[in-house]
Amino acid sequence: MHLKVASVFVAGLAAVEVSALPKMPEWWKPKSWTSPPQQHFRTAELGPRPQFLVADMDEGWLKDKLSSCSDAVARPSKFSIGHRGGACMQFPEETRESVEAGIRMGAGILECDVAFTSDRELVCRHDQCDLHTTTNIVATDLGAKCTTPFTPASDGAAATASCCTSDITLAEFKSLCGKMDGSNASATTPEDFLHGTPAWRTDLYATCGTVLSHKEFLEVVSSHGRDFTTELKQPRVPMPFDGNYTQELYAQQVVEEYRAAAIDPSRVWLQSFSFVDILYWLRADPAFGKQAVLLDESGDTPETFPAAVANLSLYKDAGVQIVAPPLQYLVALGEDDEYVPSSYATTARDLGLKILTWSLERSGPLAQAAAAGDYYWSTVANGTHSDGDMYRLVDVLARQVGVQGIFSDWSATVTYYANCFGL
Repeated sequence: MHLKVASVFVAGLAAVEVSALPKMPEWWKPKSWTSPPQQHFRTAELGPRPQFLVADMDEGWLKDKLSSCSDAVARPSKFSIGHRGGACMQFPEETRESVEAGIRMGAGILECDVAFTSDRELVCRHDQCDLHTTTNIVATDLGAKCTTPFTPASDGAAATASCCTSDITLAEFKSLCGKMDGSNASATTPEDFLHGTPAWRTDLYATCGTVLSHKEFLEVVSSHGRDFTTELKQPRVPMPFDGNYTQELYAQQVVEEYRAAAIDPSRVWLQSFSFVDILYWLRADPAFGKQAVLLDESGDTPETFPAAVANLSLYKDAGVQIVAPPLQYLVALGEDDEYVPSSYATTARDLGLKILTWSLERSGPLAQAAAAGDYYWSTVANGTHSDGDMYRLVDVLARQVGVQGIFSDWSATVTYYANCFGL
């Protein structure tokens, strides 16, 4: 999630601790597409992270409760929503590998953010113009097609590039390798620009992630019997695109791909930051529109937050059933640095709106994130001190705010809580 506004990436020059990919290894080659087998996993593989977080919690009833579930068999849960595939803390986002890892970790709903190519095909990308940081495009011949081709760092100026899905065809997109999101501000070659993975992530699984068309995403998720959420990313090019490709045609194309795949609308949660897109789906295809999710980041500052709360009644009156603000909109600090529901949360709940939220596990070690004023922890930063506070937040969101699901970059974290509390 988290809407981006810049179309040209300019990397900061400040020194950042990053891991390093090798220079365009020969084994960085796209894998040929193979249809996934039908495998409906009945259990989830959660690994050590949930127990690491539980062990780091302050003593109390919540820690005791979560500890008591350590030996339980975990099962998939729709409360656990795979953000950008569900495993992008360690796997390249929006790739087959991230989706399949999210499925293994019990995400009941998997996400593909869609953008369009130059030949009007839908592909899974978090931003229409993020190929320069999430794929190897700048180090391929396709780099010459980028909106802003790679420019090396020079005389104190950062390396730059901006590469969009609309710069290339679907076939060209499928020739790319997905990588961990990041870039090297001081790069003097395209290969060096590919570096930049934050140190708390890893390049262990970034050996050429399989980028996905939206149709392929539907095929993978369908093969495992899970549900779907597709976010319509806002275009970074003027619309209509290429003459007559309007925003409505773009929004309708998503629906048509679900219908062509014979996927029941009850298994689909369409998303958009655009109120207009939600209204279109409500009007044009109510079967899909009734579960459309309005993403909301209109209250990012103390000055705009009251208006974001006030607008909830407008959305409800217009027929919106589900809103999805970022984590920090839903919580505030109460007495003794307790996390408590915010005015946004209580207003949405009083209006009868269902709530989803994003994005857990996106911030790195929480003590560092809180000290740095991380976006997702900004409203509770002064009461956040350790990684164990992750489950303190999840618990308030689940039991006090009443969210229907949480998007996470590491699905196992939410799946574990959901299983322990029967969600």
